[in-house]
Amino acid sequence: MKALIRLLAATLFVVFAAQTATAQDKYPSRTVRIVVPYAPGGATDIVARIVADEMQKIGGQPVIVLNKPGAFGMIAIDEMVKAAPDGYTLMVGNVSTNAITPVLYADKMNYDYRKKVAAVTNLINIPAFLLVTTANDFSVKTVKDLIDYAKKNPGKVRYGTVGVGSYPHYDMAYFGKKAGDLDLVALPNKNGATGVIQDMLRGDVQASFLNVASSAGQVRAGKLVPIAVVNDKRLSDYPTVPTMAESGYKDVGTIAWNGMFAPADTPKPVLQKVFELATKALNSEEVQAKLHKQNFDITPNKSLDDANKWLDGEISHWKTITSQVKIETH
Repeated sequence: MKALIRLLAATLFVVFAAQTATAQDKYPSRTVRIVVPYAPGGATDIVARIVADEMQKIGGQPVIVLNKPGAFGMIAIDEMVKAAPDGYTLMVGNVSTNAITPVLYADKMNYDYRKKVAAVTNLINIPAFLLVTTANDFSVKTVKDLIDYAKKNPGKVRYGTVGVGSYPHYDMAYFGKKAGDLDLVALPNKNGATGVIQDMLRGDVQASFLNVASSAGQVRAGKLVPIAVVNDKRLSDYPTVPTMAESGYKDVGTIAWNGMFAPADTPKPVLQKVFELATKALNSEEVQAKLHKQNFDITPNKSLDDANKWLDGEISHWKTITSQVKIETH
């Protein structure tokens, strides 16, 4: 009888252990949280929610988005890095929060960003234009024209930005430096891209870097002229607009992106499952239709290693820019 009891106990132990191992191997097996460093409604929040909904469908577990805005993304990053490194607290951030903030505000973080944050995958890119206005008969039509005009009219070319220290601010300042230390004047607008566009339509500013989606209507109306596109290749909808690289300024201009991140101490097998779930979500027809409708390019990385090389490259790029262009952001 005792032998039978021992046999039953051993059998139950084996079954329980197998079930536990299976539960651990299955990802996700409970609710996944995705922290977003902005209030609801912006591009990063929209991307996070579209991807989260599909991850929920595929994984069969709730995937919820938590909005943690403020402090240039540091509140959201802090929430993620202090969470258990188990794949159940992730972050969807962008170039500002997850490449520029770690460079500009490294002294405000009480940890080494790259030792605490792992890239899971890039999600989307948002192509942008270098635009000029047609207001007040501003006749610039090419990058060369803009440079020539600025050289002949020092201090008279004003450019719009969506805020002091924003990446469009750095982009134009860096462009001015690379083009021969042009004397350009920044005119930040607190109302974002909409405010910058209104400034351009009035002729208060002559040039700006703006994403394609926000400026397409005024481009079609002929009120704004795209003189270059910030993208790896020309856009199919604007085949005559050269890239910044074709215009001679390969490393100028930011391709805004949204990416997914996790605590760096997350075990590699778990990170791999997160990567597979996220990329499977990106590859679904429904997600692709929703993201393309927002004029986003879907750009997953090939692997976890590729994702982290990509993030290292982005941070290195911004270290270069911020070392060459000084903008008072505090």
